[in-house]
Amino acid sequence: MDLTYTAEQEEFRAGLRSWLGDVLPKLPPRPDPRDWPGRRAYDAGWQRMLYDAGYAGLHWPVDAGGRGATPVQHLIFLEETEKAGAPYVGANFVGLLHAGPTIAAEGTEEQRRRWLPPVLRGDEVWCQGFSEPGAGSDLASLRTRAVRDGDAYVVTGSKIWTSHAEVADWCELLVRTDPQAPKHRGISWLAMPMDAPGVTVRPLRTLAGSTEFAEMFLDEVRVPVANRVGEENDGWRVTMVTLSFERGTAFVGEVVACRRVLGEVARAAKANGSWDDPALRRRLGRLAAEFSVLWRLTQWNVSEAERSLRAGGTGVPGTGGSVFKLRYSHARQELYDTAAEVLGPLAQDTGHPWTAERLSSLSYTIAAGTSQIQKNIVAERILGLPKG
Repeated sequence: MDLTYTAEQEEFRAGLRSWLGDVLPKLPPRPDPRDWPGRRAYDAGWQRMLYDAGYAGLHWPVDAGGRGATPVQHLIFLEETEKAGAPYVGANFVGLLHAGPTIAAEGTEEQRRRWLPPVLRGDEVWCQGFSEPGAGSDLASLRTRAVRDGDAYVVTGSKIWTSHAEVADWCELLVRTDPQAPKHRGISWLAMPMDAPGVTVRPLRTLAGSTEFAEMFLDEVRVPVANRVGEENDGWRVTMVTLSFERGTAFVGEVVACRRVLGEVARAAKANGSWDDPALRRRLGRLAAEFSVLWRLTQWNVSEAERSLRAGGTGVPGTGGSVFKLRYSHARQELYDTAAEVLGPLAQDTGHPWTAERLSSLSYTIAAGTSQIQKNIVAERILGLPKG
């Protein structure tokens, strides 16, 4: 494993830095965080700039509309855009980080042509319809039914925590197509148009006051069979591809952001006198070590993915993503708890970015697979322990 960068990779970094330095000052002001249509338009505009410059879907295969960049180049892209303060994928993170890569890996040529270019251009936004009121951590217990009727599935059920359903054009939807099969074997992965008759979206307000999640109710929604990605009843395997992307590199930019915030917290502590507390200094030092290790773990995971590609594999992130996600979720919470301690009474101000991030961080040990699920994956697939 080589964690150093080659001359070619550093040349790529320099070109990216130059481009970011030119375009970022020209961006319009960011919209109000509560204005989701405005945020969608802003994020789509940034995505179009990336597309026109050849940076959209950087690591996607060329035949999927990407640039065919190596995983290391993708890592450099995420690192540099975060350092420069560039917009994140925002409202279309499901399309760009989950659904798009899954379709690129598992979809037919026709499906790739239909769905991938609009995602890369920022023309279409996706949401995620996985969790249900009774199927969160135990996702395979989902009960939303899809009954075959000619060339369509008739879908009935409900979903919850449907990310960005309020502005989405499409939904990556998990449904049960064979209720008699074992729960992991009767699931299919569908691309559902959000404007289909029978789809009802009800936004949910989070602890931080935002509404990027929603309940979604499906009343005999007709979804074409041609919108199924993978074979019927093979949706659990396809879902594992989706989740490996979600746990693999989806949080890379956030690690860079956390390292930046850690420095800001240290400077704030020195300014207000709390730096004199040796316990606080130890905590900040340990967090600095944590995030340095997480960055190295990210590099290792990316290095392994690149090795897989060179060997003719898929380059899909492996179980190392679960190790990363498990520790990152807790480290992020610890970071913003420490930030609140430094802020003192100001930590009660929900308008302060650190307070908003602290509230958001509470969900990280649940989102993208709970910490308990990640521990099971590590125990069974890495340590070889028997299933409990």
